[in-house]
Amino acid sequence: MQSRLAGVALQLAALATFVVMDTLIKLLAAGYPVTQVMWARFLFGFITVAIALRLTAGHVPWRSRAPGWQTLRSLTLAACNFLFTTALVHIPLADATAVGFASPLFTITLAAIVLKESVGWRRWVGVAIGLLGVVVLLRPPFIFAAEPVHWAMLLPLGTAALFAVYQILTRRLAGLDDPRTTIFHTSLAAAVVMSATMPLAWTWPTAGGWAALVLLGILGGAGHGLLVLAFARAPASLLAPMSYTQIIWAVLAGALVFGDIPDVLTVVGMAIVAVGGILVALPDRGRQA
Repeated sequence: MQSRLAGVALQLAALATFVVMDTLIKLLAAGYPVTQVMWARFLFGFITVAIALRLTAGHVPWRSRAPGWQTLRSLTLAACNFLFTTALVHIPLADATAVGFASPLFTITLAAIVLKESVGWRRWVGVAIGLLGVVVLLRPPFIFAAEPVHWAMLLPLGTAALFAVYQILTRRLAGLDDPRTTIFHTSLAAAVVMSATMPLAWTWPTAGGWAALVLLGILGGAGHGLLVLAFARAPASLLAPMSYTQIIWAVLAGALVFGDIPDVLTVVGMAIVAVGGILVALPDRGRQA
């Protein structure tokens, strides 16, 4: 029981860390190019993870049996972050977070098609409910009489789809590489590619800007580290549905930092997406293992 409680606490800490990171990303994107923000996110995140692995494992397990797949996985995550960061330039943090939580719906679909995993009827119902929530959030004009939302609301939907691909690649690599190797490679290719783009768009940071950019990478590395610790102490069936509490923190952060208050239709869409996601996240009976 203590182990599970520790896992829950670590999961909540990780989610809070990610919300702080996303809030910082939105603040930085107002003054720096999106590519520069992403460069800091991946480079300093990679350095943080490499140091942590060196201190905990005594070495850096960089050798991979599938370097091509690791590179593709890292670049897919970079594309996810690029779309999400671009979205944050235009739309509230809570809205982007809510649409991004459609990712498990895409993941289940890809798992059934690509990995040939058996998916129960309850999870398919969760997918349908979650997609209904996404429709409410996007508010297509041919369904809702309300004013259409910003076009950038489509970007987190692209993030969700790409993140589903990232999850499938993670599942594939689980049988090929040590988890620590996969963690090491998560930001490596992304950091290299984003570094190559720096001559194209660069704004020299102030001292405070440098501190914020470094903090951004540290938050990213720390958040993923907390997740690893959480899932080592509690089952995924307990922790996965808690991910949707991140929407609550995103709403609070958006209101306190940016003054963004979601309207009723947005809150309804968030709730529907969360219900669908929880149905998808809960394990099928007899398949908890």
